Amino acid sequence: MKTVLSWGLLPGLDAVVICQLKGRPVCLPFNRGSLFLHHNIDERAQAKADPERMNPESVNALGRSFMIPDIELKPEQLKDLVSGIMADPFVMLGAHPVTLDTGPALVVRVLLPGAGNVTILDLDPARDIQMQVVDREGLFEAVLPGMEGIYPYRLRVDFGTGSISTFYDCYSFLPVLTEYDLFLFNQGNHLDIYEKMGAHPIKHQDVTGVFFAVWAPSAVRVSVLGDFNQWDGRRHQMRSRGSSGVWELFVPHLGPGLLYKFEIRTQDGILLTKSDPYAFFFEKRPKTAAIVHDLDQFSWSDQEWMQSRADIDTLKRPMAVYEVHLGSWRRRIEEENRWLTYREMADELIPYVREMGFNYIQVLPLAEHPFDGSWGYQITGYYAATSRFGMPDDLMFFVDKCHAAGLGVILDWVPAHFPMDPHALEFFDGTHLYEHADPRQGVHSDWGTLIFNYGRNEVRNFLVGNALFWLDKYHIDGLRVDAVASMLYLDYSRKEGEWIPNRYGGRENLEAIEFIKNLNTKIFERFPGAVTIAEESTSWPGVTRPVHLGGLGFMYKWNMGWMHDMLTFMSKEPVHRRFHMNMLSFALLYAFHENFILPLSHDEVVHEKGSLLSMMPGDDWQKFANLRLLFGYMYGEPGKKTLFMGGEFGQWHEWDHDHSLDWHLLDFEPHKKLQRFVKDLNRIYHAEPACYELDFDPAGFDWIDFHDSDSTVVSFIRRGNSKDQVLVFAFNFTPVPRINYRIGAPIPGFYREIINSDAECYGGSGFSSGGSVTADSIPWHGRPYSLNLDLPPLGMIILKPDDRK
Repeated sequence: MKTVLSWGLLPGLDAVVICQLKGRPVCLPFNRGSLFLHHNIDERAQAKADPERMNPESVNALGRSFMIPDIELKPEQLKDLVSGIMADPFVMLGAHPVTLDTGPALVVRVLLPGAGNVTILDLDPARDIQMQVVDREGLFEAVLPGMEGIYPYRLRVDFGTGSISTFYDCYSFLPVLTEYDLFLFNQGNHLDIYEKMGAHPIKHQDVTGVFFAVWAPSAVRVSVLGDFNQWDGRRHQMRSRGSSGVWELFVPHLGPGLLYKFEIRTQDGILLTKSDPYAFFFEKRPKTAAIVHDLDQFSWSDQEWMQSRADIDTLKRPMAVYEVHLGSWRRRIEEENRWLTYREMADELIPYVREMGFNYIQVLPLAEHPFDGSWGYQITGYYAATSRFGMPDDLMFFVDKCHAAGLGVILDWVPAHFPMDPHALEFFDGTHLYEHADPRQGVHSDWGTLIFNYGRNEVRNFLVGNALFWLDKYHIDGLRVDAVASMLYLDYSRKEGEWIPNRYGGRENLEAIEFIKNLNTKIFERFPGAVTIAEESTSWPGVTRPVHLGGLGFMYKWNMGWMHDMLTFMSKEPVHRRFHMNMLSFALLYAFHENFILPLSHDEVVHEKGSLLSMMPGDDWQKFANLRLLFGYMYGEPGKKTLFMGGEFGQWHEWDHDHSLDWHLLDFEPHKKLQRFVKDLNRIYHAEPACYELDFDPAGFDWIDFHDSDSTVVSFIRRGNSKDQVLVFAFNFTPVPRINYRIGAPIPGFYREIINSDAECYGGSGFSSGGSVTADSIPWHGRPYSLNLDLPPLGMIILKPDDRK
């Protein structure tokens, strides 16, 4: 035993113990159970070490408790080491100082199952050192008298395969993660955690390799597995970083493209093989190994887009979102129905979206997921772009091209739950690490998934870091956060007795609420101009109110109530709609309580609900007319717009994730003309500030009339910031033309019809008021002027005041 003289802290180490070795002070970096000689203490180390940090009693306690490893392994140590159950192999493997009768020495040990001969290079410049077999399971040892300094050294190994391998011993390197990294992570505040955890090609102590780090606080032992060690968990056992729960290992010579997993020995002695939660890339399903990948090699060309984005107030700009599932938008049917790649999407999807007039693409989740039928909502690789469509660089290429084309990219993101796949997050280290242990808190019975434990700092850090990761590494412009309501309520979809109240006895998930607030705060701090969208289906107040004003802090909220009411109303036979006019007007009672997006999303065209077109009543002509009417009403009401793929041209079949959209339908006039109508709606939407500038201000909307249930006609006014930015919308929800139908007008003069959904070019009957109308000085609907209109059957029109006749 050596006497401890002092101790202190150095960056990257848990502590520094200063001992006396053969009359001389030496600096021993200490990593909670790992004690080894680093270098003779010098002035710099003395300056960083702080003897005042510990009182004499503590120093004596350290002196009694820490030992420099003996030259001989105890039988139980030997057994634990070769059987792979030693908690921290750095205690015994690698180079360690010992004292012989002749003076100081180093003992070097390596565990290389399958090796027949091992030689140490570099430690003794005068000779190579042959190691001796200590155990036939592959433990080798060498004693180097007179040696004291420790630095990375190489091993020359004969595995009996006919070739000799030479490599650096991974147990000869210092730790990579600093104490500050571990502190921030355990506090839940390491916003760049994706730069630290997972697998990273780096240069460490002038040697290139891959650094691995994983959080598994209850594990007895963690190892890296891969082709490089024949998937043998004894070969690359990781360094424990003590109470942080983090395990790390730098493995020299490895690089991108390497397959790997983690082997975790639990407290029960069970061996688990787990995928890396922070992996950047995975094998294509059903395989589950992670792949080492460097995300910083792509050359971006969107600097102008990223800089200008921060200056844009999207609340006062048009936002027409095209929602896409990349796996089924279009497929190569002639090539075994394969998916398009990310790069093929850049060539085909981007021009199509631009031509249609949308300015955002919203993609269903792209993080790695094993089950195609989950549509990406059951994620196992939160930091990995799915390999279904190509490499991570290919997705970056797609986003880069979107920005070059003036299109923003919104990603569906799923922090509410994760699947029970045994290779992923579930029961990760033999305990309920990422999820709650109690199923009343930790299980989504509706979806057969698990709920994140938002009260755990490291879990929150994992999720917040993941959101920032997509915005940082992939230049994503916004996140649509899935299933927010299920996060906010402890009793979401649960019966009495199936949930646990919060500490105040309420049903609100207090930890999830704080997580959401922190998430939005960090996103807007780090990425000005980015947007967050809540899929929240309840009346929770302040979803889009800023956090500092007591809200959750989202930029937008999907108006799920509007979507439900509109589709219910439009699916009714026109003769019955007069009895349900409240469904048209109800959403306007709360339209300005939040920053709403009006969605017609993927959720409404699955599970035997049918497609939007098939939901519409009547014969084929009426179905197309009704769908145009629905789209026109969505673009007229206040709020940003989201439309799921296929709706724009009248997909007949409901969405099937395994098949392409029915693009052949565009060979038929009704579908082609419907597509043209949506394109023209987008053109008008972007050209007319009255359609978007005051989406979230009551001054931007004014009812003309919504009481005429007998005629089933409604009309309203939209306004922009300027007083001359005025549009009049009128909708006839019956197949009966309304001739000489008078509505109030906001100003006198000439009104030009800028779109008519019943125009022949859109597949309609061509019924109209002649393209223009002049306001009469006849008071109507409480206004001093009025318009005498001929309203088309199942049609809508937009009129714009125009002083040019």
